[in-house]
Amino acid sequence: MTAKLVGINHVAIEVGDIDEALEFYGRAFELTLRGRGRHMAFVDIGDQFIALEAARTQPPDAGRHIGIVVDDREKAVRALVEAGAERVGGNDVLDPWGNRLQIVDYRDVQFTKAPWILEAMGLGDLEKSERALEELRGKGLARPG
Repeated sequence: MTAKLVGINHVAIEVGDIDEALEFYGRAFELTLRGRGRHMAFVDIGDQFIALEAARTQPPDAGRHIGIVVDDREKAVRALVEAGAERVGGNDVLDPWGNRLQIVDYRDVQFTKAPWILEAMGLGDLEKSERALEELRGKGLARPG
C-alpha cells in the first residue's frame, strides 16, 4: 500500500545570512514573517511557507530550482532583478546565494489555492487562464461550470 502525495507544506532554501535574505526578498515581495531564529526565518505564503536557512555553501543552482507562484510574473521578475537577482532565463532568476527561482503566474498554472485562501490573501479576483483550466479539466480537477 502506498501513500498519496497531497501537496507541499514548505520549501527550505539556503542563504548566506538571514537578515540579508529578508532584506533582499522584502524588496521584491510583500513578506509576512511567520517566525525566525538566529539561523532560520519562515515567510508565509498564505497556507504555505518558505523557510530561509543560513547555511548556503554550494555553488549556484543550474537545473535544480524552485517554482514560485505569483500574481504577476513580469512584475515579480522585474522586482527580483531590481533587488539584485540575476536573470538567467525567460522567467528564471538566481538570488544572491545562487538559488534558482522559476517565477510562474498563478493564472497560467494548474496549482490552485482554495477561494477562501485567495480571498484572505487579497487575491480573490485572481482567475485561471483557459489553458490552466483545460489542464485541470483534463485531470478531473476543475469544478464544473
